[in-house]
Amino acid sequence: MPNFCAAPNCTRKSTQSDLAFFRFPRDPVRCQRWVENCRRADLEDKTPDQLNKHYRLCAKHFETSMICRSSPYRTVLRDNAVPTIFDLTSHLNNPHSRHRKRIKELSEDEIRTLKQQKIDEAFEREQTNQELNESSAQNTVSEEGGEEQEEEVVPLTLEERENKDYLKSLFEILILMGKQNIPLDGHNANELPEGIFTPDNFQALLECRINAGDEVLRKRFEMAAVNLEYCSKTQQKQMLEICESCVREETLREVRDSHFFSIVTDEVVDIAGEEHLPVLVRFVDESHNLREEFVGFLPYEADAEILAVKFHTTIIEKWGLNMEYCRGQAYIVSSGFASKMKIVATRLLEKYPQAVYTLCSSCALNVWLAKSVPVVGVSIALGTIEEVCSFFNQSPQLIVELDNIISVLFQNNEEKSNELKEICHSQWTGRHDTFEILVDLMQALVLCLDGISSDVSVRWSTFVVGRAFVLSSALTDFDFIVTVVVLKNILSFTRAFGKNLQGQTSDVFFAASSLTAVLHSLNEVMENIEVYHEFWFEEATNLATKLDVQIKLPGKFRRAQQGNLDSDVTSENYYKEALSVPTVEHIIQELKDIFSEQHLRALKCLSLVPSVMGQLKFNTSEEHHADMYKNDLPNPDTLCAELHCWRIKWKHRGKDIELPATIYEALHLPDIKFFPNVYALLKVLCILPVMKVENEKYEVGRKRLKAYLRNTLTEQRSSNLALLNINFDIKHDLDLMVDTYIKLYPDKVEFQEDFLPSNNSEVTEDA
Repeated sequence: MPNFCAAPNCTRKSTQSDLAFFRFPRDPVRCQRWVENCRRADLEDKTPDQLNKHYRLCAKHFETSMICRSSPYRTVLRDNAVPTIFDLTSHLNNPHSRHRKRIKELSEDEIRTLKQQKIDEAFEREQTNQELNESSAQNTVSEEGGEEQEEEVVPLTLEERENKDYLKSLFEILILMGKQNIPLDGHNANELPEGIFTPDNFQALLECRINAGDEVLRKRFEMAAVNLEYCSKTQQKQMLEICESCVREETLREVRDSHFFSIVTDEVVDIAGEEHLPVLVRFVDESHNLREEFVGFLPYEADAEILAVKFHTTIIEKWGLNMEYCRGQAYIVSSGFASKMKIVATRLLEKYPQAVYTLCSSCALNVWLAKSVPVVGVSIALGTIEEVCSFFNQSPQLIVELDNIISVLFQNNEEKSNELKEICHSQWTGRHDTFEILVDLMQALVLCLDGISSDVSVRWSTFVVGRAFVLSSALTDFDFIVTVVVLKNILSFTRAFGKNLQGQTSDVFFAASSLTAVLHSLNEVMENIEVYHEFWFEEATNLATKLDVQIKLPGKFRRAQQGNLDSDVTSENYYKEALSVPTVEHIIQELKDIFSEQHLRALKCLSLVPSVMGQLKFNTSEEHHADMYKNDLPNPDTLCAELHCWRIKWKHRGKDIELPATIYEALHLPDIKFFPNVYALLKVLCILPVMKVENEKYEVGRKRLKAYLRNTLTEQRSSNLALLNINFDIKHDLDLMVDTYIKLYPDKVEFQEDFLPSNNSEVTEDA
């Protein structure tokens, strides 16, 4: 929720400005002086507590000497700060305007009093400055307790002011590059002919600003020796890290204010040749909206135990989040990384038992389960499916070609044909029924790829033709066909269950109750795996026959058995032991891990949502399941009585009142604050990763992350610039960045001592 400035004729608000906003003080005397200087009659009858809670003044109304930094990321006022800078006349230029903040007209006596106050304050400030100048060696440690006193603001010298302006220009350029996704390096020096120099993007923007009239930069360039480097790669990196920290801190500040949060990671990505984990955080903001925000990348470690330690250390030490408030964790990773991230989840659970390990709402359960299967053939099959989908989505002409093949194959079933065409136009690899779709599309995909790879015309590029041939060979491998068919049949038992988990709140609640039935079905499959696998293998062989694919054992297995004369393993037995059995066993165990007893108890608390209460005929007992969150409640002793009142409220509602269907709707009820324990429980339940984000505009972090990775070459990616690009709408404070840089790197404030190559010197001299 934005803060609006209470000063007359000031229209600033926090979401449109980088300025700090300050609450009215609770001290009655000082608060009264703020009100008097504001000249707003409507504020005079309000108490200091009311003013402190509901009214703010922006930094523009305070003298610079009244503002200081209590930390690198926080702006505060001095204890005696009083606002003195106000515009009390501009509204007179438009007397017909509606002036919301009415200015109090002062009598002559009041005017004289105010003038005398200003004279006295000016005199006091002058006296104070004189005393400071005369006692330059004054001790900053208190004589009584030895505690550090707050630093006095010393006026900046001309050189210091110019240097801060220079640093501010550099930070502005870096922020622009981040927001516009401009890489720091424009050209690879190895690709340019000898003797030709082209400045990188950062240098080019510096020169552009100088040519556009930035006198601060021009003066700095003209005064320096031509062989000095104005912003080395090391300095750029340091400044980018500060930009990243300041922008991240804006999001984390809201997370800390909301107390409870959940951690979610996405697929491991390659940034400039190194693997990183994208990290997102879920929380409920002060407007009661569930948000999922991107907060940064973590370097990926091959060793799971080291990764767990670094993951934990970064969150609590570098980012300053209190993991005691973490209530959920979810990890979306490809099959090769699933087992390692599971170790990370286990280690965090050992330290923080309430950080429940769950499924993430943005990933279908069946896809999640398939990615976690520790069978190499499954990992290869999933990669092939993604490549096929990406291949056709890269060009509208390829989709049209596939549509034509589907029309021919399903000419007797127009409804099925239209359904498959519509699916092919979407990212169908993330659906609950991905493997059913793939089996239905298999013949059309193979025929289309074969047609493209054997086309003798010039319709397709060499790259497209070659890629189509490779993908056709991958799809017509019998190992791939068996894997897809087995996954389709095993995951059919969890498809409806997973779909409900991504549905409405009531669907999630009742899905939790159906887990026992799902596990019972899978256990029955495991007990009768011989019979089930026989049917699955027969389906795979029929599909292979339709595609004219030879039924055989994998080549690597045949090569391994060449010296074994006694080996009589059939294809059916091989795939039963190597694929079907481990896949079923793993999925059963993975369901038990994801839906632990603690997770299921949390989902049982969803009966707090009125629509779920109604479906249960208001016969619920949330207090038994809410024990796990007892320490999170403001008044745990009154929980039972409050829950009773909550049920009665909805049971005896008016006929025209609809029951809220989601946590989102319940949190936005006008009287929700009258039920503090219910309110606290709903907020904690809302941030569980398994719950979907109701409002799409609060889930943009993940979408922007995908867009950044899709639009940026691997070698040009930067973890610092990525955060600025993904969170481009978060406000930033340039003064704070400059002050932080000066504090952290005081020795870098002067010109850099690194020498540029001679070709760089020529460009600098021209500038």
